[in-house]
Amino acid sequence: MYREPRQLLTLENSLPSMSIMTTVFTQSEQAEPIAALATPLGIGALAVVRMSGKGVFDIAQRVFRKKNNPSFLFSQSKGFRAHFGTVYDSEGLVDEVVALTFRSPNSFTMEDMIELSCHGGPVVVKHILQVLLDEGCRLAEPGEFTRRAFLNGRIDLLQAEAIGEMIHARTESAFRTAVNQMQGTLSQRLDSMREQLLRSCALLELELDFSEEDVEFLSRDQLRQELAVLHEELRCLVDSYQHGRLLKEGVATVIAGRPNAGKSTLLNMLLDEERAIVSHMPGTTRDYIEECFLYEKIMFRLTDTAGLREGSEDIEHEGIRRSYKKISEADLILYLLDISSEEYLNEVSQILGFLERYSNARMIVVANKIDLIRETPERVQKLRELTGCEVCGISAAEGVGVDSLKLQMSSMVEGFDKLHEASVLVTSLRHYEALRNASDALENALELIDSGSATELIAFELRSVLEYVGEITGKVVNEEILNVVFDRFCIGK
Repeated sequence: MYREPRQLLTLENSLPSMSIMTTVFTQSEQAEPIAALATPLGIGALAVVRMSGKGVFDIAQRVFRKKNNPSFLFSQSKGFRAHFGTVYDSEGLVDEVVALTFRSPNSFTMEDMIELSCHGGPVVVKHILQVLLDEGCRLAEPGEFTRRAFLNGRIDLLQAEAIGEMIHARTESAFRTAVNQMQGTLSQRLDSMREQLLRSCALLELELDFSEEDVEFLSRDQLRQELAVLHEELRCLVDSYQHGRLLKEGVATVIAGRPNAGKSTLLNMLLDEERAIVSHMPGTTRDYIEECFLYEKIMFRLTDTAGLREGSEDIEHEGIRRSYKKISEADLILYLLDISSEEYLNEVSQILGFLERYSNARMIVVANKIDLIRETPERVQKLRELTGCEVCGISAAEGVGVDSLKLQMSSMVEGFDKLHEASVLVTSLRHYEALRNASDALENALELIDSGSATELIAFELRSVLEYVGEITGKVVNEEILNVVFDRFCIGK
């Protein structure tokens, strides 16, 4: 009864391929002091320069003078206190600032921290940063404050990434999803799965210790049942990435069609700006153009591509090749054709070819130039019958029907703006790959159980599952993973 918990702890600390994060913060472990601008560089009312690490109170003491209290000491200040005063460099007064103090471990980094709120001019910020660097601070690397929060155990790696996603969120749904992950919703689910895996691994390790006695601490039927439930949970998380990716990156929407169909005009109309050059000469667009627009809380990543035809020049051939690449990556295809042409039905075969070749993407056939003909309803209905697609008639030049097209685009991804309401949603490619690898390893373990394979083979696969799951929250880390995560952050965060 008392051997299992000790064995479980021994197992977690003995996995040879893993580096387990078990940081316990103490005052002596504070790292060298760092400083950085925490607000965007530019002209504004205020800017915030932050410091964190060993000795930041002493550094602040040497450059800061509190108004009406010349004997003030930062080392005696309580945490979460604001002090109004002035910052000086070797040449004299730099600026009036408010110094906000955070005492370890009650700060974002769990180190001693000071944030200086100064006037928001770039020259002011430059002087304040320089005086802090002269007094012993080092300029922070991208994401280093958040990295220290992770290393000191305040947040796990998944929550650290969620902070970055929240900062870069471009829609309300993406923001809400990041907030859920920052609060630990996905972390808790993964930790629960990992605890169950650790228990199963521990019991299998015990069996290996008593292999000569042929003792089975966990029946294979029970093990298989538990692992099957975990495998289903992993598969659900893996499958959620498709929706999570759309939520985070937006709906990849490609405007495709033959030259002079009006693709660039449509792009400009959707964006409500002159983003692409419009010309009556075919083949004007030689490379794709990407822009985003928000409609009904849904972000669409629009791509205007080169006209699809047999190019006469090498550069046009390359543009068409890139067009097909973008089409293959699309979530939604707007196939634009000139419905005023008597040859418009000749494109039906190409549309059907698109549907077959790019079956994962949804398609709207956009019948352009309806202002040039009278029999628009009949031609639109004919296209709808022959292709089986949604067809929307517009005049990109006149702006007629564009609002209807936006509504149709929104209906094609119905429910997208409410994806964040899902309890758990995977939005990171790194998480998706780790979960997919974990799912594959767990599937291997289930197959080994079914075939009656040796215990050590099953244990090996479960160790792999533990490693992949642990990579997501940071229970298992290496320097490469940390660099990938935090290099995406801005300096000062």
